[in-house]
Parts: sequence; C-alpha cells; structure tokens
Amino acid sequence: MIQSPLQILQQYWKYSSFKPLQEEIINTVLEGNDTFALLPTGGGKSICFQVPAMLKEGICVVISPLVALMQDQVKNLIAKDIKAIALPSGIKYSELDTLLDNCLYGNYKFLYLSPERLQQDIVQERLKQMNINLIAVDEAHCISQWGNDFRPSYKKITILREMHPAVPVIALTATATDKVVEDTVKALDLFQPKILKQSFFRANLGYMVVRSEDKVYHISKILQKYAGPSIIYVRNRKSAVELNDYLNANSISATFYHGGIDHQEKTKRFNRWLQEDVRVMVATNAFGMGIDKPNVRTVIHYHTPESIESYFQEAGRAGRDGEKSFAFLLRNQNDKHRLYNQFIKVLPNIDTVKLVYRKLCNYFQISYGEGEQTSHEFDFNTFCKTYDLNALVTYNTLQFLDRCGVIRFVQRYTKKSGLYITTTSNYLLKYLDNNPNYEIITKAILRMYSGIFDEEVAINIPLISSKINISEKEIIRVLNKLKEAELVEFSYKTSDAEIIFLIPREDDRTINRVKHLLIEQNDSKKEKVEAIIEYIDNDTMCKSRLLLAYFGEENTKDCGICSYCFSKGKKQEKIETSKIQEDIVRLLQEKQLSSRDLIAYLDYPEKLLLEVLREMNQHQIITINHNNNYQLAQNK
Repeated sequence: MIQSPLQILQQYWKYSSFKPLQEEIINTVLEGNDTFALLPTGGGKSICFQVPAMLKEGICVVISPLVALMQDQVKNLIAKDIKAIALPSGIKYSELDTLLDNCLYGNYKFLYLSPERLQQDIVQERLKQMNINLIAVDEAHCISQWGNDFRPSYKKITILREMHPAVPVIALTATATDKVVEDTVKALDLFQPKILKQSFFRANLGYMVVRSEDKVYHISKILQKYAGPSIIYVRNRKSAVELNDYLNANSISATFYHGGIDHQEKTKRFNRWLQEDVRVMVATNAFGMGIDKPNVRTVIHYHTPESIESYFQEAGRAGRDGEKSFAFLLRNQNDKHRLYNQFIKVLPNIDTVKLVYRKLCNYFQISYGEGEQTSHEFDFNTFCKTYDLNALVTYNTLQFLDRCGVIRFVQRYTKKSGLYITTTSNYLLKYLDNNPNYEIITKAILRMYSGIFDEEVAINIPLISSKINISEKEIIRVLNKLKEAELVEFSYKTSDAEIIFLIPREDDRTINRVKHLLIEQNDSKKEKVEAIIEYIDNDTMCKSRLLLAYFGEENTKDCGICSYCFSKGKKQEKIETSKIQEDIVRLLQEKQLSSRDLIAYLDYPEKLLLEVLREMNQHQIITINHNNNYQLAQNK
C-alpha cells in the first residue's frame, strides 16, 4: 500500500500535521523537481527531505557542513527505526569501506556526508553504484560566496549531480538574502528550481534593541520581568563565565556553555537547561545546533553579533511554541568600536595567510610536497606564542584555510594522560611507605586501573581528582615526582584543537590559488558588519521590518511589539525633562539611590534618564557621594 507524506509523518514522527510550507515542499520534491526551500529557524527543514526520501525507493544523500548536526539527525532517525549513517572525518579506510558497503547492500535510507568527504575516490566510486533517490544540501547558503558561512568545498557538490543527473536536489537554509539564493541556485546547478520561501515574519517575537551602559544589570532586570527559560549570547568564554557567576550570585539559576568545555560536560549542562534544572544558558555561538526547546521566552545578546544572519538565527530560538517572546540586543557606545576591532581589523591579508600557513607546516615539520591527510594535535596558544602571532588574526587565518579545504581546523579541548608503572608492586609499596604523601593518589590509581604494570594505560585525571578530592594539579605533581624517581612513565598532554592537512605543502602556490576567495571573504565580512550596525542604529523603522527587508521581504507591516513600535507608542506623549527631574528629586528626598535604582523605579528610557541625571549633577541639583549614590545637593 502506497503511503502519503502525512502517513509517514504520523508513523515515524508522531506529528498530526505539517508545519507551514512543509507539505508543499515535500510534494514538489516528490514530483521530481529541483527545490530551494527557505524556512526560518525552527521551521522543520529536515522533515522536508526526510519524508519524501522515505516514500521513494533507494537512499537519500545528505550533504551537511556540521558534523554535530549530522550525528544528531542520524541518532534521531535511528531512534525512529530508520536506517541512517554518517561518515564524519577520522574514520579508518577499512571502516569506511565497510560502512559504504552497508549503504549499498543494507537497505539504508540516509547517508550523511560532509562536502570534504564527498571528494574521496572511494566515496565517489560507491556513490556511483548507489540507488540515490534524493540529494539534500543542508545549510545550502554555505555554497555562496555571499553566504554567512561560505565554504568553498561546497562548490564541489556538483560532482553528485554529474554522477546522478536525473536525481532531484533539494537545497535548504534558514537564512539567505536574494543575492545568496541566486548564487546558490547557480552554484548547485539547480534545473528550473521551485523556490519555496516561508515568510520570516514572527508575530510572537519582539526584537528589542536597547541602549544600556550597564548591560549586566539590565540583563538581571529583563530576567526579573520576563519569566521562563532564556539564552544569553556572548562573544567570548570569559564573558560567559563572568555573567554566569553574576546571575547565580543574584539568585538567577544559570549555567554556561562554550567551545572549551569537553563534550560530556556540554551534554550535561545542555540537559540541565533543557529540563529546566537551570533557567538561563549563557553561551558563545558554540551553543546553536540541536536546540529544539520550544518555550524559550527570551534570547539576549550581550554583545552585538557580527552579522544579521547570525543574529536572526540565534534570536529565532525564542518563542518556537508561538507564545509571546522577546529577543533583546543590548548595545552601548563601545559596541561599534568592538565590532570593528573584533571582526574587521583582525581579517588576515594574503601575506598573513602565507606566513601562518608556512609557520604551521614548520611547526609540524611538514616537508615541501608532503603532509597530505596527516593529523596533528594542536595547542593554539602555544603555536601563537612560538611565532609571536596575533591570536585573533591567526584564528581567522586558520578558519579561512579550513573553509578553502587547505586544512581541517578541528576545535575541541582534550587532556590526554598515560601512565605505566615500570617497577614491581613490592618496590612501589616500599617506596610509598617512605613517602606517605604520595600514597593516597598512587593507591587510588592502582585501584582504578588494571594492567598498569604491563603497559601504558590512559588515565582520567579529572575523574581521579573527583574520587579522592585532591586537585588535578597535585595529582600531576605527584606523578611527575614518581617519574623523576624512575618508578613510572607518565605523559600528560593538553590540546585545544587538531590540524589535518588536506593537501600537500606547496607554500605560496597553495595560498595563491585561494587568494581571490580571501578578498571576497573579507569584503563580505565588512558588508555584514556594516549591515548589523545599520540595523541597531536605525531608530526610524520597525525592527522586524528591517530584518525582513534584509532578507528580501517587501510590503511588510509594523510588528507592534519590537523596541521601535514600543517607543513609537510612547513618543506620542512627549516626555518633559522637568517631569523627570521632579520624579528624581521626589525619590532622592526619601533616600540616596544609585543610577540603577532610579532606572528601576522610574519608567523612562534609560538613555534619557541618564542624560537628565548628568545635567542635574552639572547644575549641582544633585551630587554623587562616596557610595556612588545620588543625593540631593546640600543647598537643596
């Protein structure tokens, strides 16, 4: 019996109906058309290729640049008893060979590949033999040089089209301007594609751009006013930790998330937030994929993001359940300067790229013409210090080399430790009798790890530390002492990344081939920074309409709930400065108050209130005392 798309949806996904535009996209694919689907964050893009693939004989090949997202989707499909497989990097040739055989003969429905994996000969040979029913390109904007996450390796996806010219292609993205759509259609060689776009308008989401010279305090007031789960986006790890500590100290339960936290701890923190054991997740943009929490009430940007695409995608994680929610972007007079310093001034030029690439090859002793497909543990900070390189410029250079397919720059944080006891157990115990300070740590390790007298064993120092309540630093010190005494072989390494060289070293020739991509990338970055600055500076138009216009939507109307629409209603009644002064004097007659207190007590725009306070202070109507509180001047 032939099933319908709705029956597949109900059987495997347990949904009673499709989200807007999903069914239309699915039917277009089933009719054999090349399709470009634009759905906002939370719009259900994966359903649009998974359902039609389930209705057709053969296997669907999904191209995605995001390893974590690939693995997450495969995990979810397997949980629904749908056979799916992902081929991330790091798989041995023999294992890859077996997995590809499984795709050919094991009735698998989905094969997830990175665009880089697609370039391998063994993969291409097996793809030619497969009965492919659909080619899905996720995050399709990556193929466009004007896209937010441009990856030149995406340009080579057309290899699949050449192998299977009759197989329909569906390209999907949540953020794409008209320019990106046009470029993507051309780059993917889509034939007379059906372009289906759902409006990015979110009636329940208020975009609030708020001027604040005291962002931390402002965040606490927002969280006090709006109940429910929240995400706060910051631009660096230090801010994530500091803001997390501030919120917890002020009785707002929070945790933090950034790229320097190991996978297990990330999962633990994500689940605590998901289950609402903590209310607030303070995170860098590393917190993005797989977030499917419908009741997020506020998304707060502590720092201005580098592009409207990033902001729109992150802000869109609020209010997926359709209930009224808010996306706050806090700004102050330093933000514009910070944006230029963080995203424009640190863009590498061609000479910098050549220098970093050459130093990288020397660092790992890669000879000219060699290094292809070699993998190396990489301590980023040590590398920068070794060659006296600017950290931000170097980081951007490595990311560029990654996007161009010269290297793979895999960022994660690991601690690898190995221990092998080279003496006998009797001699070791006798040594511990004479050195009792080492006894607790050594005996704990002996209890936890077998075979340690026979060969080097990987040990988990954080786990040992938690078991015996002794610091990691002290454990490392003791093991180094045992090493000095020639009782053990102990290796302890830290690394925050991995470098995989994808092509042989050719120095200038390697970089000259991608020079034009660097110029285009830098121009695109500058345009995006200028666009987000223009968005936050524009106080003459509805914020929702500004965002929609950026993505090519015209004939829109005011949303009624953004910062502009809210202030427009207040502007109808002009605020007299004298009235603000009267209210300030009235409050200060009762007690001394800080600027924070006055902002909280008085329902006036923060910027206007601070201007009035400065003016009153200049005219000695009020003064600031040693506690940094305002009080009425002595002559009042």
